Amino acid sequence: MNIKDKLNEYSLSLPEISTPGGSYESVNIRGNIAYIAIQFPILNEQYLYQGRLGDELSTEEGYKAMQLTALNVLAQIHHKIGIEKIEGLNHIDAYFQSSENWDDSPIVVNGASDLFLKVLEDKGKHSRAIFGVHKLPRNFSVGLTASFTLKTV
Repeated sequence: MNIKDKLNEYSLSLPEISTPGGSYESVNIRGNIAYIAIQFPILNEQYLYQGRLGDELSTEEGYKAMQLTALNVLAQIHHKIGIEKIEGLNHIDAYFQSSENWDDSPIVVNGASDLFLKVLEDKGKHSRAIFGVHKLPRNFSVGLTASFTLKTV
């Protein structure tokens, strides 16, 4: 699967990978499972989509923010492992910060789920969990972690 060609079909491209903001690895492999550390809506070192969903940001902007975090997950896989080495996406954990009465998190998280399904097709089928949190680093509106099964050689 050529990830760049598939992304081009949707007028998307992989961003540059960001550097971890602490003492951890952005991709950690145990056995044939790859764990991707939390990714944020960062585009080539520029922080985007900061603020609370339902206050500073709309649900539509949240969807785009989550799509960008999913692109960052794919960028990590592409650069550190190789998309061709994945068997499939297992699970995503999505995090968001919002105003008290905002309740459209499933719509926002579809930004990531839809992207994975479009780009990875059957390999993009996954389970997910959604967590509303009080605060995310750098005031990001959303964050995303993921796990992938890798092909055995």
